[in-house]
Amino acid sequence: MSRLQSDLALARDRARGAAVGAAIGDALGMPLEFGPRRPADRLVRDMVSGRLPAGTFTDDTEMALALADSLLAHRPLDPTDLARRFVGWLQSAPSDVGIHTRNVLSRFAARQPWEEAVAAAQRQRPDSAGNGSVMRCWPVALVHWNDLDSLLAGSRLQSRVTHPHPECEAASVFVNALIYGLLHGLPPAGAVDRALEAVDVPAPLRAAIEQAPSRSRDELQNSGWVRHTVESAVWGLLTTGTFEEALVQVVNLGNDADTAGAVAGALAGAAYGMDAIPLRWRQVLHGEWPPGSGARWQTNDLIALADRLTRIDAGALDT
Repeated sequence: MSRLQSDLALARDRARGAAVGAAIGDALGMPLEFGPRRPADRLVRDMVSGRLPAGTFTDDTEMALALADSLLAHRPLDPTDLARRFVGWLQSAPSDVGIHTRNVLSRFAARQPWEEAVAAAQRQRPDSAGNGSVMRCWPVALVHWNDLDSLLAGSRLQSRVTHPHPECEAASVFVNALIYGLLHGLPPAGAVDRALEAVDVPAPLRAAIEQAPSRSRDELQNSGWVRHTVESAVWGLLTTGTFEEALVQVVNLGNDADTAGAVAGALAGAAYGMDAIPLRWRQVLHGEWPPGSGARWQTNDLIALADRLTRIDAGALDT
C-alpha cells in the first residue's frame, strides 16, 4: 500500500470512528443525563436503559443526521435547507428538544426566515450559549475532511443557524478543526494545539480547553453550557488512552451526559478509529431516522454515512 493509500485508509477509518463514536457516546450517556456524577468506583460501562431503551441514540445524533442529509444534498452547506430539515425533525415529535433549539425552530416553522428567527431568539436570551450546535457538528468535519478552510466556514455556519453566540460558533469550529487534525493522524494533544492555532476562540473558552487536562473529575460541571461540554470532551480525550475509557469517564460525569458523550465520542472515534469502539456497544446501538419513518439505524448505517460524507474512493485503496 502506498503512502497515499495508507493516509486515505487512516482517514476513512477514523471518519467512520467519528460518526459511530458520536452516536455511541450519545447512547451511552442517555441514561445518565440529568443525573449526578457517578462515584469513581461505580462507573457505568455498558449500554443500559433510561428514558429510552438501551443503546438508543437521542436528539444529539438525530440533529447530526439532519445536518448530514443537508450536506449530502448541498455542498457547501445551504442554511435555508438545513433550517427546513430541522423543522421537519421538530415536527416529527422527537423525544427531546433543547429549550433554545425549540424556540428557534418554532420560529422557522412559523415561516420566519432563519436569520431573522435566530436573531430574535438570541435577543430574547442574549447570554444563551448552549451546546445544541456543537453536539451535531461532526458531519461538517467529515464532508470537508481534506479542506480546512471550508471546514472552518461550514462549522461556523451550521452553528449560526440555531446558535449564533460567539462561544457556540467557536466551539463547533474548534471541535471540527480538532477532528480534522485527528483524521490526518495527529495525536490528540497535538491535534488540540493545532486546532487552537487555526480557530479564533474567545478567551474564556480557550482557557477552559487549555486547562481541561489538569482538571479533576470533581471540578467538571458538564452542564448544557457549551463551554462545559467542550471542556469535558477535551478532558476525556486528553486524560485517557482508549476510546472506551474516554467515553466512560465523560458520560459518568452525569448532568448533560449524552451531549458530552456525543462530542467526546466523535473526538475519540476520530483519534482511535472504528476498531477501537467496543463491539458490545456497536452491537446494541440503534435509533430511528428519520423519526417516525420506521427506518432503524444501526452501526453499519453510520459507517455508510461516513463514507458518503467523506467520499474517499474505496477503489483507490485497493489498487
